[in-house]
Amino acid sequence: MSVTDDFPAKEPTPAATWTVVCPLDRLLPGLGVAALLPDGGQVAVFRVSAGTDSTSGDRFDRLYAVGNIDPYARAAVMSRGIIGDRAGEPTIASPLLKQVFSLRNGRCLDDDRVALPVHPVRVVDGVVQVGSAVTDAVVDDRGDGARVG
Repeated sequence: MSVTDDFPAKEPTPAATWTVVCPLDRLLPGLGVAALLPDGGQVAVFRVSAGTDSTSGDRFDRLYAVGNIDPYARAAVMSRGIIGDRAGEPTIASPLLKQVFSLRNGRCLDDDRVALPVHPVRVVDGVVQVGSAVTDAVVDDRGDGARVG
């Protein structure tokens, strides 16, 4: 599988650092992994099947990274959540209380007063990395996470 830079995630602030999560081929579509950041924070990284390229016909995925702490249950469980979508919006549902969050911007779709932090994510030499700086959203100009495949 090749990695494309067609849709890079927003870069973190200059003071941010990148943390290695795992090789891309170890991150299975539809499942999440948790990673510990240098500051002790936790992030949940997801590889989501995104569709087929209309030009080449090749399948591609997107990567998203959000905070791993469920803001309702206050437990480190979001990496074990249920991936889905609402009207085309890629989502993650808490495995405990089932609140649904956008993977694009972290916003809770059940309660717009609550959101998960969103981290930049990228792939370098086949390795998934997340940025320590929280961004408004890990998005390209179309609102999607980093494209792989």
